[in-house]
Amino acid sequence: MKLSKSKIIGLIALLAVVAVVCGTLVWRQAQPKPAAPVEQVKVTGYLGGEKIGLFDDAKFKAAAAKQGLDIDYRKAGSLAMMDADRSGMDYLFPSSRAAVEYGNAKGVKAQQSDIVFNSPIVLYTHKAVADGLVAGGLITKDQNGVYHMDMAKAVDAMENNKTWADVGYTAGYGQFRIDSTDPVQSNSGNEYAALIATVLNGGQPATVDSVTRDGSKIADIFAKSGWMETSSEDSFNQFLTLGVGSKPMMVGYESQILDLAVNQPDAFKQIKDDVTIVYPTPTVWSTHTVMALDDKGVKLLNLLKTPEIQKLAWERHGFRAANFVGTDSIGRFKVPGTLDQIPAVSELPNNDAMQKLIATLQGVKQ
Repeated sequence: MKLSKSKIIGLIALLAVVAVVCGTLVWRQAQPKPAAPVEQVKVTGYLGGEKIGLFDDAKFKAAAAKQGLDIDYRKAGSLAMMDADRSGMDYLFPSSRAAVEYGNAKGVKAQQSDIVFNSPIVLYTHKAVADGLVAGGLITKDQNGVYHMDMAKAVDAMENNKTWADVGYTAGYGQFRIDSTDPVQSNSGNEYAALIATVLNGGQPATVDSVTRDGSKIADIFAKSGWMETSSEDSFNQFLTLGVGSKPMMVGYESQILDLAVNQPDAFKQIKDDVTIVYPTPTVWSTHTVMALDDKGVKLLNLLKTPEIQKLAWERHGFRAANFVGTDSIGRFKVPGTLDQIPAVSELPNNDAMQKLIATLQGVKQ
C-alpha cells in the first residue's frame, strides 16, 4: 500500500517522538541516583558570646549541615559554663585553656578537647582617650599608628588611685580604670586579672604566693569598675552604645572589632574614626578551646578544625587560626591600628595560681 505524503510525515514525526522518549528514559536510567539527604544530628552546648557571630553565620551552618550537624548553643561566660547545668550538653566552648583547667578542677571531664582559635586580649577606647593617655605617658603610638599600653604604668596608676586627668585624659570623670567582664565568670575579665597579677609580680607569671600577697590590690582595681558584665560580647556592645562618658576603656578580644568591620559595615563606618584598639604590653593570648563532652561534641570539634572553617573564622569573624597557618594579613579588615604579629605576650599563671585568683576575686562587690 502506497502511503500518502502526509502519512509519511506523520509516521516520521511519531518515530521521532518515540526516539526522544526512549532516549530520555535511557539517559535518566544512566544517571547516578541523587545522594540521600544527610541525616541531621542536633548538637547543643555552651558558647562564649564573642563566637555567636560565627555560629550564626549562614556559611558555617551550611558547612555543618553537610556534615549532618544541626548546631545549637546557649551563651555563657567561660568560667560560668563550668558551673552550669550540663544535662543534655554535647560541648563547652570557653575562650581559654585556663577555663578548661578550671573546669577540670571542678570535675568537668571532656571526651576530647583542643584549641581551635586564638585571639589576643586587647583594650578598646576612644581616640580622645587614647591621645590623652599618649600625652600622659601610659600609651605610646608607633610609626604605623598602632597604640600600645604600658601595663606596668597602667596598673601602678590604678593602684595609686590616679584620676583620668592625672593620666592625661582631662575630660574624664573619676578614677582611671579599665573596665572588664566579671573575672570569676568570663574569660576576658579572668585573663585581665591574670595580667594584672603578673604585672604586680614583676612581669613573671603570678603564683599562689604572689596572688596571696597582692590579692587586695587586685580586688581594689576591679572594684573601681562597679557592675561587670558576664559576657565579653555584651560588654563590647555596651562600650559601643554608651560612649566615652560611661566606658572610656575596656578589655576585649581583637576579633570583636574585626567581626564588626565585616558583618556590620554600616555600624563600623560610624565608629571607626573614634573607637581605637590598643595592644597591652604585655598581653595574653586567648586560646578558644572546644571541650567535647560526647561523640556529637567531637564531631563539632572536628568541623571547627577543618581548613574551611578555620578560613571562614578568620576572614569573616577575626579569629586567628589555631596553628597560625592560612591567615592572610590583618590588613584585609581595613581596621586602623591593628597588628599582624603580637610582640609582647605573657604566659598565663598555672592552674593553682588561677584558682587562687578566682577565689580572691569572688568577694569583689559589684
